[in-house]
Amino acid sequence: MDLHGWIAADVTSVRTKLFDTVMGMVPAERWHEQADGGGSTIAGLLLHLSRHQDLALNTVLAGRAPLFAGHRGALGLAEASPAAGLAERESRELTTSVTTDSLTAYVTAVFDSTEAFLGGGEADLDAVPDVDDRLRDLAALDADEVPWLFNMWRGKPAWWLLQWPVVGHGHTHAGEAVSIRNRMGYSPF
Repeated sequence: MDLHGWIAADVTSVRTKLFDTVMGMVPAERWHEQADGGGSTIAGLLLHLSRHQDLALNTVLAGRAPLFAGHRGALGLAEASPAAGLAERESRELTTSVTTDSLTAYVTAVFDSTEAFLGGGEADLDAVPDVDDRLRDLAALDADEVPWLFNMWRGKPAWWLLQWPVVGHGHTHAGEAVSIRNRMGYSPF
């Protein structure tokens, strides 16, 4: 398997972990609950990891507006900042307004878009996209609001943007969501 094929397979692995072992096992009405009375929620993690994947793939790599722009209204985030959901620490007031149906639609659209991009042939994995211009012009993000994002992604090649914000970050938060599922009592083991 080549690197491109490996990345595509790993994205499918993240998707399967989320859809089958978290979203498919935890009732949607519990996605906004904090397990053990604190920490992230499943809804918060789904929004967060999808926002990062959407920006890395659709905006920075593919050079188009993030899917979030078309989903903001349905998510209940029309008035929220374009940086909504990007911070590692969940904003409970933000995620409590997100409905599970609209969140499922957004997460599905992000993974579908990622798989279509990766299935479209060999991407130039060594290309270094203009992160600043794309995040600012296509996603309406302000480097003063999320300087850490601009600084972390700036100057990175396409392979890194797939390897970390899409795959590594996805696996990290999918694992966190599995932990929440287990603490809620939905572990299949």
